[in-house]
Amino acid sequence: MDNYPVLNSAFGQRYFGGESVQQTLLAYAFRDLGLDVSMVVLDYGQPDGEVINGIRVWKTYRENSGIPIIRFIHPKATSVIAALKKARSDIYYQSCSGALTGLVSWYCRHNDRSFIYRVASDADCISGLPLIKYGRDRALYRYGLKGADFVAAQSTLQVSLLMESFNRSSALVNMAVEIPDLSEDRDNDIDVLWVNNLRPLKRPQQVLQLAKRLSQYRFVMVGGPVPGNEDFYRDIATQAREIPNFEMVGAVPYQSVTEYFRRSRILINTSEIEGFPNSILQAWASRLPVISYFDPDGLNRRFDFGSCPNSFEEMVLAIEKYLEDTDLRHETGTRARIFVAENYSPEAVARRYLDQIQVTGSCPS
Repeated sequence: MDNYPVLNSAFGQRYFGGESVQQTLLAYAFRDLGLDVSMVVLDYGQPDGEVINGIRVWKTYRENSGIPIIRFIHPKATSVIAALKKARSDIYYQSCSGALTGLVSWYCRHNDRSFIYRVASDADCISGLPLIKYGRDRALYRYGLKGADFVAAQSTLQVSLLMESFNRSSALVNMAVEIPDLSEDRDNDIDVLWVNNLRPLKRPQQVLQLAKRLSQYRFVMVGGPVPGNEDFYRDIATQAREIPNFEMVGAVPYQSVTEYFRRSRILINTSEIEGFPNSILQAWASRLPVISYFDPDGLNRRFDFGSCPNSFEEMVLAIEKYLEDTDLRHETGTRARIFVAENYSPEAVARRYLDQIQVTGSCPS
């Protein structure tokens, strides 16, 4: 629902998540393959039904509009169903667990349309659904997950967790990432880069601790607050101002984030739980080693695209290792970039979805 700031750069400072990047890249890839593509998004004051870069955009409700409790029905559910109807699509694609999964599934089931659900986090595959706040939304998500014609997972771990927790079959479909042009003489003025939206489970406070410990290196943090976590963001920003080798950039439009990867030597990730972070793919595509507690589908370890420390002290040592060895950093980053270009291009991912739709017969005649 927050795809619009990615699609329209004029709204790029507004909040958007990693799945918004994924859906926009897929929308462009499907468009380039000759499909008619629409998006259903929040109401940012934009014209309803406008076309941006060949994508038709239907709006729903303004965030936080309506009367509490009642607003779930109207304007939220009513406007979502109305926008889905305007789209008049054969196939509806939705990701991020919650009530929306159930609404889209219900619409497709009652209108003879196909529904693809894409898992966005490992937490979406655990029976307790720890990231979904309300019981109503958990029930709607389970309904939607069960009713999907095809479920796409980000990793083999998610495939097994979905079967174990929900008895739900799924198929692995890679994430999509743009492969940027890189100059051999680029200016790497950022030693350590961290890119994520700021909320507690991303553990940005560890980045502050790392910057204090490794004061000889320059750290840059890119990302804005997640709605509802504004106080947490302000607290991190206050602490950051006291660290001379640390820069907190804040929210950056998607179209501008690539420049930070171009300027950096390594990317670090400190999250306690993830799906498959866009930032890790963007780092590999930009020829950066990744040092992360979280290892999506074991790729970092299996292919040696960086390091997977098990503790804060191991994180410190890994950062020093990659920053002090230029040859290691270059060889690791080059290997990662080649792998990503071959397996995670938007066109390759879009074709994988089309292949799965044909295999499962989930597209209506």
